[in-house]
Amino acid sequence: MPQTHAQYGTSPEAVIAALARDGDRDAFAELVRRRQSWIRNLMRRLCGDAHLADDLAQQVFLQAWRNIGQLRQPGRFGAWLKRLAVTVWLQHVRRHDALVQAAEIDETAMAPPAAPGLAMDLDRALATLPEAVRLCIALSYHEGMTQDEIADLVGLPLGTVKSHIRRGAERLRQLLSAYGTSPEETP
Repeated sequence: MPQTHAQYGTSPEAVIAALARDGDRDAFAELVRRRQSWIRNLMRRLCGDAHLADDLAQQVFLQAWRNIGQLRQPGRFGAWLKRLAVTVWLQHVRRHDALVQAAEIDETAMAPPAAPGLAMDLDRALATLPEAVRLCIALSYHEGMTQDEIADLVGLPLGTVKSHIRRGAERLRQLLSAYGTSPEETP
């Protein structure tokens, strides 16, 4: 077991974040250890690519290390890190597709596969959604954020966030319908 885990393993995250904010590298390493799976899973849900998710998660932690001194409330480290993660994701999207923010769900372009139940899972279904829709869905369902919190975090109007979540959730229901029966089909 690494020295950091033994030293900080049972300490509250706020204490460790305060130490990291003051320049303690071991404390920061403990924060990474505690939060890396969470950030990698969030990024994987956003991008649908495990390798890219690893790269983006690494960027999140690099940004966190560079900016940890700006953390005002160590008890809010998780929320601060989530905001960094969303910022890293949005920067990635903007660098790779300038028109992505204007993307809308095109029902004809996203026809369901010939055998929707064959190897279709949530991550693959999420990957079919436009990035802005996927971001809102992931923050709402995976992170449990309210629509107001999402609008504030990603800088979209509340109505757009609501629309993205509603249409994205409906599209996911369509794509994943082979995994269950609809209420009308239940005996």
